[in-house]
Amino acid sequence: MRALIQRVTSASVTVNGQIIGSTGPGLLVLVCAMQGDDAARADALAAKIAKLRIFTDSADKMNLSVQDIGGSALVVSQFTLAADTRSGNRPGFSAAAPPDEGRALYEHFTQSLRAHGVPCETGRFGASMQVALTNDGPVTIWMDV
Repeated sequence: MRALIQRVTSASVTVNGQIIGSTGPGLLVLVCAMQGDDAARADALAAKIAKLRIFTDSADKMNLSVQDIGGSALVVSQFTLAADTRSGNRPGFSAAAPPDEGRALYEHFTQSLRAHGVPCETGRFGASMQVALTNDGPVTIWMDV
């Protein structure tokens, strides 16, 4: 699985003009299930993100996790993280899991992140979404498992 993690002071996702999920302070997690991914990879990614120390402590060092600060996460599915741009000008997305598998792994990942004590709100799988955020730092981390 692949994720782009952003430390945020706030983030929200809107569908058809209505905010359907929000967070802050905490994490915006854009996540993509890739071909060959399974529940074990989703669990590993969730565990890693829950413990990722990217929040600052009293000495202004990145030593705290989202769990440590009592933060939450907004988890948004984003198959475009699977983009292959090596040839031509139009990205290919064949490395992404098929939609049914992607949805199941996205939902499993979100439940696993919750099981690690991180409150989560979500976007809507497959929907056209508008994501707003205030990146804190900025801190943006790319992660593959």
